[in-house]
Amino acid sequence: MAGMGARIVGIVLVFGMVMMPSLAKDYTVGDSSGWATGVDYTTWTSDKTFAVGDNLVFNYGSGHTVDEVSGTDYKSCTTGNSITSDSSGATTIPLKTAGTHNFICGIVGHCGMGMKLSVTVGSGSTTTTPAAKGATTPPSTDGSNTTETTPAVTTPTTTSSTGLGTSLSSSPIMALMTIAGVVLSVLVLS
Repeated sequence: MAGMGARIVGIVLVFGMVMMPSLAKDYTVGDSSGWATGVDYTTWTSDKTFAVGDNLVFNYGSGHTVDEVSGTDYKSCTTGNSITSDSSGATTIPLKTAGTHNFICGIVGHCGMGMKLSVTVGSGSTTTTPAAKGATTPPSTDGSNTTETTPAVTTPTTTSSTGLGTSLSSSPIMALMTIAGVVLSVLVLS
């Protein structure tokens, strides 16, 4: 009986290891519109959650590029300082690090026509709540010309009743470990 239980647990673990890489998502930038001028990429990203291991897939015609740029170059649509650049027409960018990643088309004028994308990539093992940006009050009208800046507000992530962060309870690894534990418990109790 114990030999059968070990086999089942082994099968569950092997299945989990094979399925784990499939948890990464490929996001086709702009969906059917692709990487083009006139697409609202801010709206496109609004309902998506990017994590380390995911891929951005850029599909575009000739006469465009995909340039990863700094935040400053992204905001000002500055070309010529790219971190990476590709013009193959089908560019896949693996999201290897957490943080903000900025992309523009390096052809002069295209970024200004909307070919710019900024994505915030989570580590995949934690859930973060974006901090509110600091608010600035307008200068006073009494002639003192002072400006006050309200500090940013950070909302902490809640934890479940088990004391584990909510991100752990929704983690694919934790789900797999839970399934393996349930299977093992059933086999031991049988």
